[in-house]
Amino acid sequence: MESDDRNISPGTKLRGRGAGSNLVGRYERHAREAMDDGWDIPHDASVLRTEVAIETPRSVLSRNTSPDIPFDRSINPYRGCEHGCVYCFARPTHAYLGLSPGLDFETRLVARPDAAKVLDRELRRKSYRPATIAIGTNTDPYQPIERDFGIMRQILSLLRDFQHPVGIVTKGALIERDIDILSELAAQGLTRVGVSLTTLNTDVARRMEPRVPGPKRRLRMIERLSAAGIQTRIMMSPVVPGLTDHEIEAVLKAGRDAGAVAASYITLRLPLEVAPLFTEWLDDHFPDRAAHVMNRVREMQGGKDYDPQWGQRMRGAGPHADLIAKRFKLAAKRLGLDRKLPPLRIDLFAPPLRRGNQMSLF
Repeated sequence: MESDDRNISPGTKLRGRGAGSNLVGRYERHAREAMDDGWDIPHDASVLRTEVAIETPRSVLSRNTSPDIPFDRSINPYRGCEHGCVYCFARPTHAYLGLSPGLDFETRLVARPDAAKVLDRELRRKSYRPATIAIGTNTDPYQPIERDFGIMRQILSLLRDFQHPVGIVTKGALIERDIDILSELAAQGLTRVGVSLTTLNTDVARRMEPRVPGPKRRLRMIERLSAAGIQTRIMMSPVVPGLTDHEIEAVLKAGRDAGAVAASYITLRLPLEVAPLFTEWLDDHFPDRAAHVMNRVREMQGGKDYDPQWGQRMRGAGPHADLIAKRFKLAAKRLGLDRKLPPLRIDLFAPPLRRGNQMSLF
């Protein structure tokens, strides 16, 4: 995909979008700047519609060797995410497509309708060894376009047939559509879900995560998943110092009351193009505290917008990072959310027979 000329004039207020601009990705040789072309043609500059391209991948399993992440494989049914969370650390991946990590990331999406078919081939390889597949750790599998494509439901159906473990992270209420499959997997110890809730403040959430269900709706998701026997974790991801960190105890309590059985957090990460996008957003939406928030961020990131060092990129370092960690730990313990959940089962894995194949006698 090549980036088009979706330049946004300074000061333009876009409805339902997180990023305020379409900054050029780090691999592009030329910058683009919006200007008046002199044609007085009326149009609604505040609306930027979503476009979806189709991709047929050769593989859908992405491998990971990071010591900070407790899984070694993941699936991304979509590239880009219409939720538009301004802080999303996955935004820089759009630069690999020649697109902007800004507005392109949330308006020019890529769907993989054949993902389940490709996954079927990968899971049937004789060399394949099962381990939990993580879905939603990069872009959200239950973003709005999933309603039209249904890729996630196809993948879950396949994993149920293979009796393969899967861990899911989402902010999308569309996950409730798949409770029938998820409850079957959960009954066998093959799945659990993490619901990301960054704030209980509806106004902050709407500005920061413009196309995500509101805080109350996400708590209702936890209630419904839990009621169906699906273990659910409340995830405060990210904790934004100076903006949402005062809510740690309240968010955890709300999650526990809704039925969550565990909790985790990640502090704000601003890699590569995310840093200028986030500072631009702060200046636009919270000019009274923008400097304070970024000072806190840099204090936790060794004086920089982001420190990618293993072991601390998810938590930060320094006095304020230590304070957040202590508060979270105490609140989780008091609320009974500090449980170490058992690993999902891998011993049930069994590729189902293809149609026309004969059963083995031994």
